[in-house]
Amino acid sequence: MKRKLYLVGGYGRVIHWDWEKTRADPFCAPTKAWPWEDGTNSVAMVKTRMRAHFEFITKLGVERWCFHDRDIDRDIAPDGKTLVESNANLDEIIELAAELQKGTKILPLWGTTQLFMHPRYMHGAATSSELGAYAYAAAQVKKAVEVTHYLGGENLVFWDRRESYQTLLNTDMKRELDHLARFLQAIVVWKKKIGFNGTLLIEPKPQEPTKHQYDWDAATTLSFLQKYGFQCNHATLSSHSCHHELETARINGLLGNIDANTGWDTDQFLTNIGEATLIMLRVIRNEGLAPGGFNFDAKLRRESIDVTDMFIAPISGMDTLVRGLRNAAKMIEDGTLDELIRKRYESFDSEIGSQIEA
Repeated sequence: MKRKLYLVGGYGRVIHWDWEKTRADPFCAPTKAWPWEDGTNSVAMVKTRMRAHFEFITKLGVERWCFHDRDIDRDIAPDGKTLVESNANLDEIIELAAELQKGTKILPLWGTTQLFMHPRYMHGAATSSELGAYAYAAAQVKKAVEVTHYLGGENLVFWDRRESYQTLLNTDMKRELDHLARFLQAIVVWKKKIGFNGTLLIEPKPQEPTKHQYDWDAATTLSFLQKYGFQCNHATLSSHSCHHELETARINGLLGNIDANTGWDTDQFLTNIGEATLIMLRVIRNEGLAPGGFNFDAKLRRESIDVTDMFIAPISGMDTLVRGLRNAAKMIEDGTLDELIRKRYESFDSEIGSQIEA
């Protein structure tokens, strides 16, 4: 049976629910507190945060949003002491989100699960050597599929930073990969069972935080999907350009979504028009991104403390992509670049070259 998954590219119409409440980084103390925050991560506080989120995206005029299911100190719902408590917290917040969506065109582009920060995931989730962590992760993803479906979400993202290993001296790599494949296959079966037609997206995240990751880049992930019978960015850390990752996914029919951030794990917004042009060339060649899209993390630099910057940052990113799209369209209409490429390979248009390609 063929199971369809798509890759999430490395770089809109979507604001990603991922509020950075303090703007701390690995080398600093917090520098800000949003006016709606009370310093806690209670369910009541998360509800206030959710209302602020919807006010924000409504004022921006976007119609899609994204979310992680839970986190230790941020994201859509606080983690509980047990799975039952965590799910109850999530359900309460999801009900509010559904209420805020009523009467609007706002829906989730995708939901995802946070399967790396909790200590239980120290060895990974779907690739963990501990059955308890594997089972808990499966239950967590099962719930995420259900709530994404309930909110009318279009896709589900697998975004798992610790699916990796430190050393082969104590690792059965084949067994871990088999477990990961079985995990994904089970989620495909479950989404079909509950009638969720959303696409499953995989987001490669190299060196976040380990070296030997099973979803290193688009090509590595494609190989995994093909090996286990699936029908088949973070490009900076894999030493690839963003448009290389997008093209790798595109030519294999797997370009599904673009996370529109740049920089090493700083989630800065794209402002390089040249890079945006090369990105949008790939999108045009792909004839769009449906059922996915572009998403921005709603984050600012540490030095920014003004709420207004929450609007300026994504607007500048959107404007950069629009300029890139217009540039790419002009390049295609002009035809000069396509003609250069055609001439470079024109020897293969000869009789012998055509026979080789055939």
